[in-house]
Amino acid sequence: MAESAGPKESIEGGKAWYNCDPPMILGEAPIYRASDSTLHWVDCLADPAELHILKVDPDTGDAIGKARILQLEDSVTVAFFRRNKPGYICAYYQGVAFMDEETGKLEVLKEIIPTKDRELFRFNDGGVDAKGRFWLAEIDRKAFAYPANQLPASYGEPKGRLWRYDPDGSLHEMESGIICGNGLAWSPDNKTMYFNDSVAMKVFAYDFDLESGSISNRRLFIDRRSTYGEPDGMVVDTEGNLWIAVFASHRVMVFSPSGEHLKDVVFSAKNMACTTWGGRNHDIIFVATGKDRSKGAKADDEGGHMFRYKPSDGAKGYAKFEFDG
Repeated sequence: MAESAGPKESIEGGKAWYNCDPPMILGEAPIYRASDSTLHWVDCLADPAELHILKVDPDTGDAIGKARILQLEDSVTVAFFRRNKPGYICAYYQGVAFMDEETGKLEVLKEIIPTKDRELFRFNDGGVDAKGRFWLAEIDRKAFAYPANQLPASYGEPKGRLWRYDPDGSLHEMESGIICGNGLAWSPDNKTMYFNDSVAMKVFAYDFDLESGSISNRRLFIDRRSTYGEPDGMVVDTEGNLWIAVFASHRVMVFSPSGEHLKDVVFSAKNMACTTWGGRNHDIIFVATGKDRSKGAKADDEGGHMFRYKPSDGAKGYAKFEFDG
């Protein structure tokens, strides 16, 4: 398990790269498609929620024009492309749906949270594994109302769950006891799965069996409880390092496969929310952010816009996997 020591290196990541007008409340779920060099993301807390699609230069990452914005029927917090089929699979507020890229229309596949329980639970982040299975994680909204790492013992075990939705339409409960299920990522060899509970300020690692999709041997991998920042969306690079957008920190933090805190990339937005690799060589990190809505928010905070960072050391990652259904 990684200690809460500071990073070996701190790098200036810069200011917002693409300004959203108006700024997003909470940008999430960036994904990059190489075939047409487009970046896709959502503002899950806009009313109504929005899907943004932006053409970018595949070599520089420069924006080409303005994003196309589609209004959604419900809050969508994470989306992935479908393999050899149009549109996306996504987690909407209550479950799993297909989302149409032209209209934003949702086709509900599996309602997991009943409408009567919308005040208790909602879906948040997720991932797609190398076999094209969709993983999606819940928020326990009552536990989420407490400040990070301050859930009283009297609350008992948090009630959020992690689910796996397979291409054949079957649904599997994979984990429980979660406050705010967040970033999911897999090691390059697909033998380890990483999963964040951001409000608990913990990153977990599991042994992962690619063929069956099973997880085992959960252990605490990164512990942020004695320091600051909530581990949010993340990706891995080709060396297996984790690039984690850390909410309430201004940072994307980079950790080695052994959990060593390698470096921080520091940005002009406090609430870094989610990362994706993009560009022709998947050597650009794009980051979605949220507004700082706290009482002490600084006037020059650039939360609610999109950021990018191209590592100078040549680090690069992978395209996010696509849902095989």
